[in-house]
Amino acid sequence: MVTAKLPMKVPGPQTPQLLQKLQWVRDPVGYMETASRDYPEVFAAQVVGFGNHLIFVNNPQAIKYILTHDTQEFFASGEMNGILKPLVGDYSVILLEGDRHRNQRKLLMPPFHGERMRAYGNLICDLSDKVMSQFAPGETFVARFAMQEISLQIILQAVFGLYEGERAQKIKQAIQSLLELFNSPLRSSFLFFPRLQIDLGSWSPWGYFQRLYREVEKLLYAEIEERRQHPDGDREDILSLLMSARDEAGNPMSNVELRDELLTLLFAGHETTATAMTWALYWVHHHPEVGEKLRAELATLEENPDPMSIFRLPYLTAVCNETLRIYPVAMLTFPRVVCEPMELLGYDLEPGTAVVGCIHLLHQREDLYPQPDKFKPERFLERQFSPYEFLPFGAGVRRCIGAALAQYEMKLGLATILSHYELALAQPNPVKPERRGVTLAPRGGVKMKFLGKTEKKLTSPATAMV
Repeated sequence: MVTAKLPMKVPGPQTPQLLQKLQWVRDPVGYMETASRDYPEVFAAQVVGFGNHLIFVNNPQAIKYILTHDTQEFFASGEMNGILKPLVGDYSVILLEGDRHRNQRKLLMPPFHGERMRAYGNLICDLSDKVMSQFAPGETFVARFAMQEISLQIILQAVFGLYEGERAQKIKQAIQSLLELFNSPLRSSFLFFPRLQIDLGSWSPWGYFQRLYREVEKLLYAEIEERRQHPDGDREDILSLLMSARDEAGNPMSNVELRDELLTLLFAGHETTATAMTWALYWVHHHPEVGEKLRAELATLEENPDPMSIFRLPYLTAVCNETLRIYPVAMLTFPRVVCEPMELLGYDLEPGTAVVGCIHLLHQREDLYPQPDKFKPERFLERQFSPYEFLPFGAGVRRCIGAALAQYEMKLGLATILSHYELALAQPNPVKPERRGVTLAPRGGVKMKFLGKTEKKLTSPATAMV
């Protein structure tokens, strides 16, 4: 007698959908860790933005399978990233699919890799030094604001080729104001609950967002129009590359398409890096022995070292990797959609099911990272992790375009600050993570005290600006 195999649906939390959605927005770490205690490798979540169910997976082999079988069993849908549409528009590379997505990535990749990226090295060091030098001894400051200043200046150079000027300052200020609207779980809820996206005038939260957003659009369109009227074939910034690109029919990108890609790079290109740098400053001062060991490594550098020699320092790399592991800025990979009936980890998945790699839970696996709640940079010196065991930037066809620049910026910025300045935490209690938009950030932005300057310099004044 042959008995048919009964389908095994992915289990998950049984609390009502609305409560799951609210907890996911209010306390994403608590939601994920509570669910994983009952469903260690995979669970079905009922959270905002992905229909009724989203399958969370933290098994490294399963994550590799999901992210490397695009267009076969899985499809890297751009439509599933629609929660970001209010920020990045309809034509962002994040929302594109298939050939359009692939071709757009090819256009955006060069400035974030190779010689062009390395040219930003001295700029990163110089800007880090410039921002931190503005504080007076004894002054208390919010680390996140300082790191945002550094990161946004760098991305403005990469995207627009703008070092300074009135428009660059206006764009920077408008972007900062816009992102601060999502600086808490409550404010972030507007992204997750579309019914809250109602413009009731400038006094209402979404109305205020819309007016700031239109100000950013106005500035971007002004920059695009100026470039169209005064083209410069020698420029190598991303906007210039996008404006010179042509599709198969020989048509250039429209102003709306250009705007959406610029918004994507401005939002995604600096916000996440600023968060990572803030966490790094927190951890090296929360654990003084880590800071002392890192400063000892930095002291071995020769005077005015080449930025790449800083980038390759092993303990600095370990500190940055552990920072990205313990509280990854991106909690989930971009979703993949099941294309045909299949089995994953013993469970049946139907076509149309959305699946994500849960980066946070993966990085908290005891079998990969013993004592995962402890900040231990040495684990990255003792073991080599695969791209599907450690993936702070995602993986596959939707891996973060700016991953290389983000790592470069994080290492050089942290090295410059620790070599030039003495800082201390200005708050006694441990800093916890909380939702900031669709990312995870340190609650309160990390308050620090500026103690003074040191003598060591990492860059030569003659080469500080590239």
